[in-house]
Amino acid sequence: MEGTEQRRTTLSNDLARSVVSMVNDRDLQPGDPLDSLKSLASRFDVAVPTMREALRRLEGLGVLEFRHGSGIYVGNKARRRVLSNPLVPKPDKKQLLELLEARRQIEPQLARYGAEVRDVEGLRWLTETHAKARIKVAERDQTLWLTNLDFHRAVAATSGNAILGEVLDSILLVHGDHQKEILRLHGDAVDDFRQHTQIAEAIRAGEPDRAYFLSKEHLDHVISVITKRFY
Repeated sequence: MEGTEQRRTTLSNDLARSVVSMVNDRDLQPGDPLDSLKSLASRFDVAVPTMREALRRLEGLGVLEFRHGSGIYVGNKARRRVLSNPLVPKPDKKQLLELLEARRQIEPQLARYGAEVRDVEGLRWLTETHAKARIKVAERDQTLWLTNLDFHRAVAATSGNAILGEVLDSILLVHGDHQKEILRLHGDAVDDFRQHTQIAEAIRAGEPDRAYFLSKEHLDHVISVITKRFY
């Protein structure tokens, strides 16, 4: 069973990499339309669900954008030089905890800064991703981890500082599969959402110290849970 899952993941990653190559070869720009899901599946000779999974990975990285009722478009991160390694193996405890520790050193300060600045576009994104996460938690949607990534990125965006946003992106997006594993091990999407709600409320209310404390407390809790899961 594990071998089947590994082959499936490898195929999905290979497809994602091929789609990125296709976008680059065609010199497609953010906002340009891509072939339909069915056409891409036919092009790469795979089943539609397999193709969809690969495209969803790219959506999580911001390389592609799905527009309901319209199609698939090149996303605003398509030209990024820093993307996740599609061949990265399943993360181990040390890698996950190192990632979480890096985030703990950065994200609380970003939450504090965001609560001070409250950039309009950042707040809009924060509200949108939070609302989307609420629906996915209720529906037990397996793509919740992607929305959670966007939530943390939106927190950084409330600072209005694009460079800081890219710093966090370089951690979250490059280690996207690690983030997915962290959510799986955490296992309590409802409690995770509750903590996200508190952080969002503190930022919107312009409470820097509270935003900092809640963000740090959230990551402290996740680190504690992940540590226990490995014993």
